[in-house]
Amino acid sequence: MFLLDWLFGRRHDEPQAAPAHAAPEAGPCAPGTSIRYSADLIEHLVRDHRSMLDCVGEIGRAARSGRLDEAVPLLERFRTDLHGHLLVENVRLYVYLEHTLASDPASHALMHEFRHDMDEIGKKVVAFLTRYARLGEDPSLAAGFVADLDAVAAALADRIRREEDVLYPLYAPAA
Repeated sequence: MFLLDWLFGRRHDEPQAAPAHAAPEAGPCAPGTSIRYSADLIEHLVRDHRSMLDCVGEIGRAARSGRLDEAVPLLERFRTDLHGHLLVENVRLYVYLEHTLASDPASHALMHEFRHDMDEIGKKVVAFLTRYARLGEDPSLAAGFVADLDAVAAALADRIRREEDVLYPLYAPAA
């Protein structure tokens, strides 16, 4: 329940103690939503990025060393981390930006372009994770794994760089 409270913002008429990891409610809601600006959201998303890139690096090192038994649980960790990150990003960032950038056509269009692009990258990464979910059980999957992992890692690193440089600076308290 705390994750949902953090994602959607705790209602003020419900007395609840916020968990230590919850983002503070620091500003007004985005117009037409109950999603509040969170001063530490971008920091949280950037930490997720670093953690996911580190995990992909660990997967690559294990796979290149022939330690697929180590790569398999790391793939599952990456899948879990990615899904959690995308959920937070889709609700806390994109929905918030959708409403707060409504009066700025250029920024609004840029945000939509990022969101569409992320949907496409997300589909490719999920397809990769689905394809290699049985990596530990099916030795025939090992042959193409490192090359496919390298392609996913490159796309992910490029996407992360663009998000952090271009999209995340658009996130600001609602006026």
